[in-house]
Order: sequence, then structure tokens, then C-alpha cells
Amino acid sequence: MAMQKTATVGIAVAVASIVMLTSVFALLQSNRTISNTGTITTVNVGVYQDSGCTLALSTIDWGNVAPGSSPNRTIYVKNTGNTPISLNITVNTWNPSNAANYMNLTWNQEHTVLNVGNSVATLLVLSISPSVTGITNFSFNATITGTQI
Repeated sequence: MAMQKTATVGIAVAVASIVMLTSVFALLQSNRTISNTGTITTVNVGVYQDSGCTLALSTIDWGNVAPGSSPNRTIYVKNTGNTPISLNITVNTWNPSNAANYMNLTWNQEHTVLNVGNSVATLLVLSISPSVTGITNFSFNATITGTQI
């Protein structure tokens, strides 16, 4: 009987400990949703929503993003000129300006060569730092450039 009572007390202590730890972790965890948008401009290329390159794309609405997340979007980049080009992307005009300290836009086509009339599926990834603070809305401009080679 004494062993059974000891086991029952031990189980009660374990359950109470788990409940307390769960409560502490819940207090330490915090999420914030960040609303945002982005504008894409182009030089010597076309940017499209679809693989057939018929629906032009000038703005990406990233929707609500959370700290520590890395949402992505697939876009299509096409050489609309008359000579082969090398692709490049630059990101600027962050608003607020400190957003650049917590966010980064990358893609998988840097220095890709596109021949005349060719297009390529492109993955854009917006990485949000888990330590982002003080930003509830943001915007930025991304410029995709095709440089003649």
C-alpha cells in the first residue's frame, strides 16, 4: 500500500511539473504577424505570374509573414530583348529602413544566362529574422536586371 501511495504521489508530481513547464513555455513564446508588400521593376526582362509568360507581374503581396519564416513565391523571368542576358536582382527602398536588418530577399537565378525569348522559373525567398521587433508593416522594391553579355 505504501508503494502504491508513493507511485501515485510521484505521478502527481510529474503531471504537475509538466503542467508548470508547459505554462512557462507558453509565457516565453510570442508570435507576431507582419503585413507587407513588394514591388518588382525590370530592366531588359519581362516578369510574369505564369509559365506561359502571358500574365505580367509588377507587385508581390507576401501576405502575413511571421518572424522566423521564409515564405517563397515562384515567378517567371523572360528575356524580352534581342541579345543574351545575365540576370541580377537588387533589393532597396526598404520601408521602414531598418526592415533590411531583419529581412532578406534571395532568389535562385543570380547570373543565370537567358537567350533571346527564353524564360526561367524563378524562386524568390523572403527570409524573416526570428528576432524582428518594432515592425508591423513593411515594403521594399526588387529590381530584376538582364545585362547583355
